Amino acid sequence: MSAYPDAKGRYGLFGGRYVPETLVPALDRLQEGVNRYLSDGDFQAEFLHELTTWAGRPTALSYAGTLSQRWGASVWLKREDLAHTGAHKINNAIGQTLLAKRLGAKRIIAETGAGQHGVASAAAAARLGMPCVVYMGAVDVERQSPNVDRMRLMGATVVPVHSGDKTLRAAIDEALRDWVSDPNGTYYSLGSAVGPHPYPYLVRELQSVIGREARAQMLAMAGGLPDIAVACVGGGSNAIGLFHPFLGDTSVKLLGIEAGGRGPGLGDNAASLTFGTPGVLQGSYTLILQDAHGQVRETHSVSAGLDYSGVGPEHSFLMKSGRVSYESATDDEALEALMECAKHEGILPAIETAHAFAGARRYADAHPGARILICCSGRGDKDMPILQRTVLKE
Repeated sequence: MSAYPDAKGRYGLFGGRYVPETLVPALDRLQEGVNRYLSDGDFQAEFLHELTTWAGRPTALSYAGTLSQRWGASVWLKREDLAHTGAHKINNAIGQTLLAKRLGAKRIIAETGAGQHGVASAAAAARLGMPCVVYMGAVDVERQSPNVDRMRLMGATVVPVHSGDKTLRAAIDEALRDWVSDPNGTYYSLGSAVGPHPYPYLVRELQSVIGREARAQMLAMAGGLPDIAVACVGGGSNAIGLFHPFLGDTSVKLLGIEAGGRGPGLGDNAASLTFGTPGVLQGSYTLILQDAHGQVRETHSVSAGLDYSGVGPEHSFLMKSGRVSYESATDDEALEALMECAKHEGILPAIETAHAFAGARRYADAHPGARILICCSGRGDKDMPILQRTVLKE
């Protein structure tokens, strides 16, 4: 299973490359660069150096003692919230920016929803001396304003996108348009395990450091592998980063939690694996939220980072293969889980991350005594404007 994708970028039925002809040469160059550099010793040495001396890896594994007592389980947190810029996104951003320099790009462009990939891209570009432009849906610019300010402080140009749904899908569309206009001098640093081949593979490989570290840490600190590993799923980069190194461990269940939003109605959630059907979105064949006529529908989630109409093709494959299970958590369930973690563990997770906590607690209720590993994919500082309007409004 870990051999996927195939030579055409397919994960079973899913994946591939569905792009305008103008982008084919750029993707071919990217594929050549991935093949040449990703396993190159010098590239890996520089990548590891930046991760350890700048990004703060390895991130901690924390035993959540109070949650363990409350849930009747053994709960362990892989602390990506402690990585530089506050989330797992920095792993991918620094890796892709290092690759961009080797490919001769003159500028970095990126898209962002919750803002964490934008902040990570701005930081990585500043670190390596490259200009950076970040596209962000106008709705997300408003609800994630602290991250917008952080990007600008690090020298990035933030472009609000007012077309479409004004969230992550619209931001990706605008970034793709920019890339088409200058595919040679511009490198598109895609923030999740989505899009045309080879991006889902590239992002998975850069983010798999999460699962490799967590697996070794669980063996050393907990005395064995977890019974289950849980992560939130939007596009799916933190989840595939956690899950991939565990795919061969058949004793370890893998659970992804999507944004259930307000409920199961089309337009009320962002749960592509739970409610979606196969189709093409932004360069990849995967499970997407669409109506009976094949029109991609707008989504809803209290979390900007999970508010996407599709999901990475490898997740679609892993669900269809039965290796990974996927469920959803509603806005209310995620906010309740966030407050529980903050109050009882002194950790304020991102609202995205809180979906994983909600799903993990549900699993603990049904499996007393389970050893549970949760990817704490990011911290919640960026979500204060949303939290002030929701859980803190009284």
